[in-house]
Amino acid sequence: MAEYAIELKNITKTFGKVVANSKVNLNVKHGEILALLGENGSGKTTLMNMISGIYFPDKGNIYIEGEEVFIKSPKDAFKYGIGMIHQHFKLVDIFSAAENIILGMNEKKDKKRNIYDEVNEIANRYGFDIDPKKKIYDMSVSEKQTVEIIKVLYRGANILILDEPTAVLTPQEIEKLFKVLKAMKEDGKSIIIITHKLNEVMEISDRVTILRKGKYIDTVNTSETNEKELTDMMVGRKITLKIDRVKTDFDRPLLEVRNLSVKADDGSLAIKNVSFYIRGGEMLGIAGISGCGQKELCEAIAGIRPVTSGQITHKGESIIHLKPKEIIEKGISMSFIPEDRLGMGLAPSFSITDNMMLKNYGENKGIFVDRKSARERAQALIEKLDIVTPSTETPVRRLSGGNVQKVLVGREIESGPNVIVTAYPVRGLDINSSYVIYDILNEQKANGVGILFVGEDLDVMLALCDKILVLCHGEVMGVVHAAKTTKEKLGLMMTGSLNLLEEQSERAWGMAKDSQLTEEEWIKLGEEDNKDVEVENNGEEH
Repeated sequence: MAEYAIELKNITKTFGKVVANSKVNLNVKHGEILALLGENGSGKTTLMNMISGIYFPDKGNIYIEGEEVFIKSPKDAFKYGIGMIHQHFKLVDIFSAAENIILGMNEKKDKKRNIYDEVNEIANRYGFDIDPKKKIYDMSVSEKQTVEIIKVLYRGANILILDEPTAVLTPQEIEKLFKVLKAMKEDGKSIIIITHKLNEVMEISDRVTILRKGKYIDTVNTSETNEKELTDMMVGRKITLKIDRVKTDFDRPLLEVRNLSVKADDGSLAIKNVSFYIRGGEMLGIAGISGCGQKELCEAIAGIRPVTSGQITHKGESIIHLKPKEIIEKGISMSFIPEDRLGMGLAPSFSITDNMMLKNYGENKGIFVDRKSARERAQALIEKLDIVTPSTETPVRRLSGGNVQKVLVGREIESGPNVIVTAYPVRGLDINSSYVIYDILNEQKANGVGILFVGEDLDVMLALCDKILVLCHGEVMGVVHAAKTTKEKLGLMMTGSLNLLEEQSERAWGMAKDSQLTEEEWIKLGEEDNKDVEVENNGEEH
């Protein structure tokens, strides 16, 4: 047996004048978990796409079990035992787990097998929990991920690539996934995991390979490094990994949501009787498994999704049934940073300058467009957020995902809002870019802006937010103080195993229905709120 299951030597890939990978080296041993780290645009995805057969390298060599191979298609990758589990699953919703697993394989060969027995055999071998006959549309996110992993194992994969596998999982689901990965490692599988969560890198990996600007930097043993050292190698300079929860004096509520119900695209209720409020200088986190109504909630507040019932008020004024343009015309300065940055947030074919103008089109007078001031704002944004772009006139679709997100977040904040609704503002961003966004949000919070923060990294949410509201299937499971709770408790609430709402005083939240409270009543409400969210079901403080 060769020393390495897979080895890459001096891999180079260019797209026109852009060098995505330059003489990159990487190797993975048998029975090893290798973490691949790098900032946005460092070439991680391009490198993995060459291993999985989507791209073919311009230069360099790939070796499987010590022998050079040429991977020109995903079919070739499977032939050499390579399987990739993408962050966005490639499954057919109306098919069962078993049907998805054998999809595209030789039908005659598969008819001779009992697919259900084979799937169960793989599941039992590595500790998966799956029903082969269950339809994809009835599955949770973690179950869908399980199908993807079993799909590549069923095809004989010995080398697995996982792209951001924990992005939308609860702490309990992440723990279960890591047990499975360790079981596969013990079985001799070679695993490459791409993640931006350094605490997970330290927990699950044996070695770490770092890329920076398309170049190979180093490979280190996980046991001999730390998060700070890894970050410095990724970025190329020393940076501080610290999220500070900015302390502010809370003002009266800027945004109030009362008994809100909103329908999903399929007509079912995505949000059911949700109530909360956000005060000036306060950051409220929304935690929940992906698809539990976060998107619909944000869209309803932003005025782009109709409300079934309930109320949304901004500074005491109802904004129900108003279009986004009407909300702006009424002087309600509310910024919405959607999770789909190119589909909803920006016009991908427009330049950075033009996208800046979309937010401030009302400033133009007559038939003439003021591109000069928009260009100046775009240039200031590029310098402030360190956006990597050839110029202010570059179409945003040509930028990396991280730089696109910086343009979106920067444009919304530059408009001077007093309420920010943001959904997954750092999704797909590297560690350095993420901390830039956290600092910007904290700066806005310190200026008295109310922030609704929908996130997926519970560690970040606990460090950044003041309070966290937890959703499960569109219903509120409770509201907790971020400084006085744990990831484990949030995970239980996200799955519906723990419901604190029934234990928290209805009086505090009921009082919030009246926007005309006196200052003394608001102070009393705050005291009730603080008292209630610090108490668990058993009445003990956490």
